[in-house]
Amino acid sequence: MPTLAWVGVPESETTIERFLELKEAGFTHNFSFYTSADAFEKALKIAEKVGVKMILNCPELKKDPENTVRRFMKSKALDAYYLTDEPGRSSFPELGDWARRIQAVDNKRFCYLNLFPNYAPTSALGTETYREHVNIFIKEVPLQVLSFDHYPVVGATSADVRDIWYENLEIFADEAAKVNKPFWAFALTVAHGPYPVPTIPALRMQIYSDLAYGAQGIQYFTYQTPPDPQWDFNNAPITKEMKRNQVYDMVKSMNQEIKALSPVFLGAKVISLAHTGKNIPIGTKQLSALPTPIKSVETEGLGAVVSHLKNGKEEYLVIVNRDMVKTMKLTVKSDPSVQKVLKDGTTLPASTYMDTIMVEPGDVQIFKWKQ
Repeated sequence: MPTLAWVGVPESETTIERFLELKEAGFTHNFSFYTSADAFEKALKIAEKVGVKMILNCPELKKDPENTVRRFMKSKALDAYYLTDEPGRSSFPELGDWARRIQAVDNKRFCYLNLFPNYAPTSALGTETYREHVNIFIKEVPLQVLSFDHYPVVGATSADVRDIWYENLEIFADEAAKVNKPFWAFALTVAHGPYPVPTIPALRMQIYSDLAYGAQGIQYFTYQTPPDPQWDFNNAPITKEMKRNQVYDMVKSMNQEIKALSPVFLGAKVISLAHTGKNIPIGTKQLSALPTPIKSVETEGLGAVVSHLKNGKEEYLVIVNRDMVKTMKLTVKSDPSVQKVLKDGTTLPASTYMDTIMVEPGDVQIFKWKQ
């Protein structure tokens, strides 16, 4: 499962030690801003040695796409070409032309950008609705991988989660599925403005919800703390002084979980998605049916995301506690064929466990069977 560090190793710290530090935290991809193709090349060579993928981002890619792509396309560490961030509707045609020029030279890698979240104003979107924004983008900009950012946690309580977050996931996952393209999603790992210092439960809630909705890559904003006085960024995994902090250890732990559970999520297709709870999120649907091997699912408290996934010959029921503060009482009854997937990726018969367990805040329970 790709795990991308947004604002990764800065250009001024392009050393093998810094890239090893990023890899130690479990990141597969580094995304940094480079002032020149030469600066990017220096980082790319180090990434090749370390075994980290890179996304090309330098001014030359815009000025001379074809020759810049030819310069770097033979590198095994290069995985994508960065176009821009959060474009409005008016820029779609130009972005489409740019992407096609890049793909005409190298169609083995993908062009990369992030779309707005659904809390962006219509003046930024350039369309009347968010779904229209995503739909038109997909039609006009031929990307192989889709991506959007949405930072739902704006405080420390269960009520401090944006009520339109799951609607964003619903729309984006649906539009991506219509064109059979994978999408990547985000978790927020830097405090700024209304956004608090990350916690493990908040990260789990974001990441496991993303994965339950079918995300094929997890991105962290940010890895290094950006020196931006406007936003007062603080407490990213790597501080402004280039030191690790507690968030580094949290992200490392999360990436270990993601890696262990990649056989569940990487390549998976969503069969159905629903929610439990007295009040389900805006834009979602209440759980009303279950796959045959699962007899019943009951939750107490805020409720859960319930996702039925298919991956090869395996099927999964993924249940995510939507509460990032309180544990959730979960009761699942299933037939004898069902296995429980543990956090290390191993499985045991679900019957090994009690039907009723407590799920930690933001955490996940996964059940597996053969189709």
